[in-house]
Parts: sequence; C-alpha cells; structure tokens
Amino acid sequence: MVRGTLGLKTAEGMRDLLPRDLRRLEEMERRALDLFAQWSYQKVLTTGLEYGACVEPDITQSGTLYKFFDKEGQVLALRPEFTTPIARLVATRLKGEQLPLRLCYSGDVYRNTAIRHREFRQVGAELIGSEADLADAEIIALAIEMIHGLNVSDFRVSLGHMDVFSGLADELSLGEKLRADLEDGLARKDIVKMERVIAASGLPEKAAEFLRLLPHLTGGEDVLVKLDQYNTFKSVRRASESLRTIYRYLCDFGAEKNVLIDLGILRGFTYYTGIIFEGYVPQIGFPALEGGRYDKLYRDFGLKYPATGFAFNLEALLDVQQTEPRAESADVFVYGQSPGQVILRCQELRREGRKVEMALGYMSEGQARRRASSQRIPLVEKVEG
Repeated sequence: MVRGTLGLKTAEGMRDLLPRDLRRLEEMERRALDLFAQWSYQKVLTTGLEYGACVEPDITQSGTLYKFFDKEGQVLALRPEFTTPIARLVATRLKGEQLPLRLCYSGDVYRNTAIRHREFRQVGAELIGSEADLADAEIIALAIEMIHGLNVSDFRVSLGHMDVFSGLADELSLGEKLRADLEDGLARKDIVKMERVIAASGLPEKAAEFLRLLPHLTGGEDVLVKLDQYNTFKSVRRASESLRTIYRYLCDFGAEKNVLIDLGILRGFTYYTGIIFEGYVPQIGFPALEGGRYDKLYRDFGLKYPATGFAFNLEALLDVQQTEPRAESADVFVYGQSPGQVILRCQELRREGRKVEMALGYMSEGQARRRASSQRIPLVEKVEG
C-alpha cells in the first residue's frame, strides 16, 4: 500500500525530536528530577489515557482535550496535565499515607489548543496535605531553583492570588456575565474593556476603584502596601496576608530576585484556590511555568487534602536555548575482516562498560577512521583474524 502525502506529515501541533534535541530534553529532565529528589520529592507516573470524567471537569477552554471512545462507549482523553491524574492516583493508591506527600513527575501531555506545540514534555512537583503558606513558598522556591538549574538566568515568576479577583467576585456576588467580562479584560490586560464593563456595572465605588487598579498592581513588595488599602474586602485581606507571608519566606529561600507580584494574573484550570504563579522565559510567548494552590481539587476525589504544585514546559526551552550537552558518541569504533571476531570483540568491550559502534562490513583503515571522525568517536580498533 502506497501512503499518501498525509502519511509523510506529523499531526498538527506534534513534532519529532532528532537525537540532538532529544539529548537536550533528557538532560534537562534529568537535572530537574535530580533536584526534586534533593528536596525529597518522589517520582510517580500516571497513565497517558484518563477517563474524561477524571480530567474534563477542570478544563475551562472547550476543545482542549483529545477525546476518544473505548469499546464500552466510555469517553477517554489523552492526559492534558498531571495535577488531576495525580489527585486520582493519591485518592486510589496512596489514600491513608502519612501527609504531607511530596510527589514529582515528568512526561508528555496533550492539549488541542492553538499554542505552538500540542504535545510537550512537562516536569513538575506537587506538595499534598499542607495548607501552610510555607508549603506554597517551598513549591515556588523549588520551581525557581529548577529553572536556574536549566541554565535559564533571565526569567521572572509572576505571583498572584485567586482571592484578589475570584474571591472578590464571590464576595460581591457578581453575575455570571459581568464576572466573565471582567475576567476576560483582566486576563488580556485590556484596560479599555475593563473601564467600559466597570462603568456599566453599577458596582460599589470602592470595588470599582479596586478593579480599575488591578491591571496596574504589578511590582515588588510595595504592591502589597497598595493592596492593604482595600482590605475592607475579606477576600483581599486574605490574599494580602498570604502573599506577604509567602514573599517573606521566598526572601529566606533567596528566591525573591526572580519574583514579580502581579495581581492581575489568572489561571486556566478551575481547581486553583489560593496563591497562583506563572513563569516567563525570554523568547517564549506564553508561560513556561504554571502553578498554584488547589485546596478543593481533592474533595472531588473524596479527600479533604489541601495541595499546591507547579508544572514546567521543558520542551519550550528547546526552541530558545542554543547550548546542548555533548553528543553521546561511542567510545570506540571496531572493524575487521572477520564479522564473527568483530562481534566477539564488541561484546567484550561492552561488558567492560564501553560504548561501541561496530562496522557492518569490511572497510579499510582510512574508511574506518573517517567514519569514527564523522561520529566523534575517539578510538578506532581493528580486529585481526
């Protein structure tokens, strides 16, 4: 059967990785996982396919999931992220374990969205079972140290809190349309839209004033001083107290230099409840780091576990980092006239722990050395006999 032109293409948003890119990706993955282990996080791996009932309730953007039907007619979805599947895993396999649980992961996720890649490698960490601000600070500090360890120095982490907008919207009992319009304007920092919506809303003067200010509340710890002017709202007061405590802990971790307080950020999953953050790397037009607190998620799985965590898009760095680890060439190239003797020598060297490339036919010494040179193989060995 002759394949058509479509058979030569990759599916939209997918890509193959050549050896050099895969080496870089796996090296970054190894560094991240080694760091997680130093911080006492244990690696888990969830299934690539989940029932839609597990992951679909947390997706705010329709069409994000790659969905299928199994033979029984149940809806399945490719894993769009790890936080919800890990919650399922904890509720079914780790229920009753001593808290807090520190878990980490690495694997591919799939999102049918307009971002550049729809399949990409994520690494991340989840701290489950603690509602302390110190737990959030640990997660953020770990994320920052991980990014430093990936040889990214010029980055920033924007720190916000769900109570600043979502909590306030609940406190003010905003209608669904008004809330959605304000949320859209705030997410896109569309000042004109925010002003138009607020002007037509009939909101109390103090609330309207605060919402107008929200897109501009970005900076250092001084932002929290401005936030305190609106602590007559319970949700704003909660956010201010939590942000101030976490920021001070981040100073203790030595991680504050990369942190920017941005009270206008929102998150795209429904389970976030407290602190939220995004990490931006130069030349990447979307957040490579996403995370926050999600205390309500585990209730959906029958557990009253508070939790916090982050995910990092490793594959995004492939497009912007120019450095790469040394090519993993063989140690020695083996050739000779007798295939049987060449095989025996190659196996002997491999048992000694050497990396060996074997000639697949007879060649001259010049040919052997040219082959070794082209593959960056330092040693050439000829087998006599």
